[in-house]
Amino acid sequence: MLGNVETRSVSPVFVGRAGELTALTEALSRANAGEPQALLVGGEAGVGKTRLLEEFLGEACAQGAVVAVGGCVEIGADGLPFAPFSTALRSLRRTLPDELAAAAEGQEGELARLLPELGDAAGPEPYNEDSTARLFELTVRLLERIATDRTVVLALEDLHWADTSTRHLLAYLFRTLHRGRLVVVATYRADDIHRRHPLRPLLAELDRLRTVRRIELPRFNRTEVHRQLTGILAAEPAPALVDDIFRRSDGNAFFVEELVVCQEGGGEPGGLSESLRDLLLVRVERLSEDAQKVARIVAEGGSTVEYGLLAAVARLPEDDLIEALRAAVNANILLAVPDGEGYRFRHSLVREAVSDDLLPGERSRLNRRYAEALEADPSLVRADERTTRLASYWYHAHDAAKALPVVLRAAVEARKRHAHAEQLRLLERAMELWDTVPDEVRSTLRPIDYAEAYPACGCPDTTPLRYLDVLAEAAVAARLCGERERALKIVKRALRLLDEDNDPATASGGKDPQRTAWFWTERSRLMSNLGRGDGWAEIATAQELVRGLPPSAVHAQVLAVAAGWGMLHAPGPESLAAAERAVEYARLVEAEPVELNARLTLGGLMVDSGDIEAGLAEMLAVLDRTRELCLHTETGRAYVNIASCLEAVGRSREAVGIATKGVEFSRKRGLRDNEGWVLGNLVESQVSLGHWDDASAGAHRLQRVAYSTKPRAAAHLRRAQLAGLRGELGICAEHLALAREAYGTHDPMVQYLLPLAQIDLSVAAMQNRLGDVRAGLAEAAKGGLPPGSHRYAWPLLLTAATAEAEARGLPGAAEGRPEALARIRSYAKQLATPVPVWQAHALFVAAELARAEGRDDADRWAEVVVALGPLERPYELARARHRWADALLLQGGHRDRAAELVREAHLVAVHLGARPLREDLELLAARARLPLGAPAAVTPEPDDEGFGLTPREQDVLRLVAVGRTNRQIAEELFISPKTASVHVSNILAKLGVSGRGEAAALAHRLRLLPEVLA
Repeated sequence: MLGNVETRSVSPVFVGRAGELTALTEALSRANAGEPQALLVGGEAGVGKTRLLEEFLGEACAQGAVVAVGGCVEIGADGLPFAPFSTALRSLRRTLPDELAAAAEGQEGELARLLPELGDAAGPEPYNEDSTARLFELTVRLLERIATDRTVVLALEDLHWADTSTRHLLAYLFRTLHRGRLVVVATYRADDIHRRHPLRPLLAELDRLRTVRRIELPRFNRTEVHRQLTGILAAEPAPALVDDIFRRSDGNAFFVEELVVCQEGGGEPGGLSESLRDLLLVRVERLSEDAQKVARIVAEGGSTVEYGLLAAVARLPEDDLIEALRAAVNANILLAVPDGEGYRFRHSLVREAVSDDLLPGERSRLNRRYAEALEADPSLVRADERTTRLASYWYHAHDAAKALPVVLRAAVEARKRHAHAEQLRLLERAMELWDTVPDEVRSTLRPIDYAEAYPACGCPDTTPLRYLDVLAEAAVAARLCGERERALKIVKRALRLLDEDNDPATASGGKDPQRTAWFWTERSRLMSNLGRGDGWAEIATAQELVRGLPPSAVHAQVLAVAAGWGMLHAPGPESLAAAERAVEYARLVEAEPVELNARLTLGGLMVDSGDIEAGLAEMLAVLDRTRELCLHTETGRAYVNIASCLEAVGRSREAVGIATKGVEFSRKRGLRDNEGWVLGNLVESQVSLGHWDDASAGAHRLQRVAYSTKPRAAAHLRRAQLAGLRGELGICAEHLALAREAYGTHDPMVQYLLPLAQIDLSVAAMQNRLGDVRAGLAEAAKGGLPPGSHRYAWPLLLTAATAEAEARGLPGAAEGRPEALARIRSYAKQLATPVPVWQAHALFVAAELARAEGRDDADRWAEVVVALGPLERPYELARARHRWADALLLQGGHRDRAAELVREAHLVAVHLGARPLREDLELLAARARLPLGAPAAVTPEPDDEGFGLTPREQDVLRLVAVGRTNRQIAEELFISPKTASVHVSNILAKLGVSGRGEAAALAHRLRLLPEVLA
């Protein structure tokens, strides 16, 4: 093969880019200090990204850094999974063989999916979201370990060609890289990033990360073009030449070089075609015939073509091939790749132009030659690329019979590397080819894989692969790579085919009830995740299909999914029985992942039914077993469900501990969707414990990272809840509306419907809209409060009862009160109180109902405080202390105890930032002349209970409280309307309120006018 050749750049002078190069070198300095750096370099094709990167890498090497470069590979329109990372890791292995081996020790099997040289890939395992996440996590940790004692620069070029798996790994790397002397620089062609380009969402996501810096390269200005021309020509260019080339190149550095070369070669500037392709082909067409032929072959072979493969396809004598390559390299058309094993075009624009210039038949013929050469000698390319490239060559050779088997093998390899997006693309290509492949070829294909619990169509050794099998694999691949819409389309297509194949005379499901049930179960999951429905109709169809069939993995999965649905939508004996059957069936067929999921659901339903300790023990056992088996998706779900159940039984501190571990686990494994669910549970428990600042930060983070609609809705729900508790009603209303929109109307569940209603009621109560409180409660509970809903229903009833108590004595509040209080009592009788936290809520509701009826008993409130005391519910305890203090003051003779209660509650309200509660306590303290500071002797109860109001102002306030206008007040008190208006203004100022309604409400709440309340 060709040895060392001159690869001098056409432009020997590095022009401009001082600011950009400074940014890169500053990042290198920070990395040297131990702070990892991430940068994106974008610009149009030919603007100078590669040259800037070369200069930076040269500077990095000069400073002693280890440099590893990887480029995204384009094979036709197909990217190789993880190509740039594989190439970069291969480079690190050559440079630091011992260090990389030590960093990968113990994980060689997993990391071999990226770098096959480490050994054989890990054996069979469930292929799901967590498998990919584990590979990503190990890759990041590998890079961090290598970069512990030395600075490493990882350069990834041409992200616009990156496959989906590469994009996901890069996003994970940028999000989770926190230590090590590592600089990651990625380049992309900005002019290729159209609205629907797959890189566009990644760029938007990375822009939101403060740890990622984005550098955009502009075109050269005239001065910089002048300097570039001076370097190329080694002489001062004529002003007219500078003007002409600047005008025609628009400052694109590569076009400047091409125009100069064309002119230096004797071309007339004005005689060249304005077509970019023609401009780029001018230098290629000046090569010899053999060199042009080699250029065309390399253009169709992919981003890089190995010398041996090129020789086999070119079919030239070796001396002629080497001369042709030397001519193309010296003309700066081709470059020898750094590892010395192949060639690529110096610029991708030239490769695209040469490829586009091929005739259709010529392109097919070249791809066939590549495929035949690779089949004849597989060692011509690396093993990790072999099948994917062969599949691409046969596909572009338009030989479906040859392409289909290889495409299917490539899909299996992609899955084994957890490259589910590439697996999906290959399977969709197989579906495209299926009908054009002769039956005799299809009959030789065998089931290649198993899509989770999907039963392969017959014995793998004797039964041919069916189109339905391919659809099942594609549906799972689409779901695992986040393409849920595509997954749903594939599932619907499969169900249509099954329906067409069924004999109308047979029962529902026809010849394939198990497979039909499996697809209906998939459809249920996708419908729920996409917010298109609650998924029950699909589950019911699947249950009917497997009814009466022998136990199978599909049967067990259907029962497990049904039980899981019941746990969320209709917890009770039927769901509990379904979970028990799912566990039994899964054990019979030895489907342990299905069994563990069913056991987790069973444990949650046991907790709901009151068998708390046994249910939690079952769930914790599942957590331990899934961790032991490295079933990361199941482990993540266990963290979510255990934290939720602990919160449901009032053990919020334990819930925070479990949820915190779950968040850490999900981040470490890259389980983005699971992280959203468990983070939502963590925030809920932090609110309960009074860790409101932590909860607020968690809700903000959840809003950013949530992958599915329901965790995103939960973020808005918690932000609305916190805003309401802190009296920020505008923010509360905004996030409440966003939460409703995100939850949608297709999948109603009490676990968010009742909390949404509770926040609605609390806002209405603070705005003195008692009618809306009553209507809202009636709407929320119109279908009754189902079993297991006590966790969400008790706070709802407490809000409604408190609103009734606060409104007692207000104009119009008395009408309908007996019915409203009776309704609340009726709902309360439906709710369970299985644990102390809900027993305390029941006492709280009863006390508020008594207060609403004018029976404000201090002993009753003392009982509520005693019940709440050990439960770590500081906000609810502060509210109860407030009410107890108020009742003691009304009763008289307990000012010291009341002062202590007010002071304790006020400290909590201030700490939490609960402004409405704090203001109520301060108003109560001011009315009763109670100190809020350090404990001190309490002054005797003052004779004046008028909050600083004069007797005449108290008379006016009494009439304001019953809804009198200024004119009516004047007539009743024999004063002028103007004097009445002055009194009302003074009253509003003294009470610190802005309107007559607020003044009336405050007067009643602070008992300023006891005779009105009578």
